[in-house]
Amino acid sequence: QVQLVESGGGLVQAGGSLRLSCAASGRAFSTMGWFRQAPGKEREFVAAITWRPIFTYYADSVKGRFTISGDNAKNTVYLQMNTLKPEDTAVYYCAASINYCSVYGCNRPSTFGSWGQGTQVTVST
Repeated sequence: QVQLVESGGGLVQAGGSLRLSCAASGRAFSTMGWFRQAPGKEREFVAAITWRPIFTYYADSVKGRFTISGDNAKNTVYLQMNTLKPEDTAVYYCAASINYCSVYGCNRPSTFGSWGQGTQVTVST
């Protein structure tokens, strides 16, 4: 059974940092990534990473502030979030795909077939 478990969310002041983790089990994936959803808004792409070769993709809104990394052998992905802003407040979801996301679009939720339950990130002013 496929399972994605996120951890690392919380409350942080603007300008601070958080690190999210996601551990996947049940099968191997070619792509893992992060999406987020704020209240009243659609789920939006944050970042993705492919294995073999390693490519990373970022939403323009987080470039230079967030870094995605991972361990393919452990089926684990991380999201280091620095210089957080109140507009980064959202539920962050880990996602995984058996395909390389560049084939179907890394920023499309439909590219990813497996999802975690989400972890809340709140950035205060």
